Amino acid sequence: MAESGILLVDKPAGITSHDVVARARRARGTRKVGHAGTLDPMATGLLIVGVEAATRLLTFIVGLDKTYRATIRLGQTTTTDDADGDVDVTASAEAVADVTEERIRDGVAALTGAISQVPSAVSAIKVDGRRAYDRVRAGEEVELKARDVVVSRFEVSAVRHGDGVVDVDVEVDCSSGTYIRALARDLGAALGVGGHLTMLRRTRIGSFDVAGAPGADELEDAELVTPADAARRVLGDLDVTSDIARDLRHGKRVEAPDSFDGPRAAIDPDGALIGVVERRGGAMKSVMNMPEPQPGTAR
Repeated sequence: MAESGILLVDKPAGITSHDVVARARRARGTRKVGHAGTLDPMATGLLIVGVEAATRLLTFIVGLDKTYRATIRLGQTTTTDDADGDVDVTASAEAVADVTEERIRDGVAALTGAISQVPSAVSAIKVDGRRAYDRVRAGEEVELKARDVVVSRFEVSAVRHGDGVVDVDVEVDCSSGTYIRALARDLGAALGVGGHLTMLRRTRIGSFDVAGAPGADELEDAELVTPADAARRVLGDLDVTSDIARDLRHGKRVEAPDSFDGPRAAIDPDGALIGVVERRGGAMKSVMNMPEPQPGTAR
């Protein structure tokens, strides 16, 4: 059986997140592989991949906040709100010339904080059971509902004026579910010239960083984050005795420590992840169990 754990992968441009999963399956010799948080084909950067039983942790990882580096091109819109689409509207040279750095920073400030955002129509969101991008490619009109997201940092690092366009390098810290393509689109719309992404790189998910992560072709010997270490970083840990570990694994409720609140990673005396526990009044119960580790396997 393949080793269980979390792979931190630096996805290259030009392939899908599903392509990375397929490569991980071949590299690790198992079909039981999944990922948390899709990256568009154009995008690069951190993709978190679960292997074997550690795929059970992905549901707790996908909702973590994220950091991106991006380049927004002002002066053009595209059919996909990024460089993979066709340019469909080009602003006049006069309008682009009026886009000052001060106006850009004001526009960025207006898109910072708790905002309501309409995702890009060419997205993986399901509409009546089908992906929005499949409906768009089939020629259907797709209108997605606005969603509340939090952009805690939207920082301009450089502004470059080119031939009829302005390229803006930014860094964004945001809640899960935020579309950076939509930020580019909305910034361009607010400035009256249109906008789209020409570069997107995810550098962080929660406490996991892309620094040092292997590429998609380097997964066979890549080091796994153990389930216990991954769960600790995502949820915080709760050390339990062998007797409590046994009861939790058998689905029993046990007395909860007074200090315990919210989901936690329950860790047995050998350092193995038992599962994720939650309070039930004065007791606690496992809401996600991991299989008991075999001798000699990572914990």
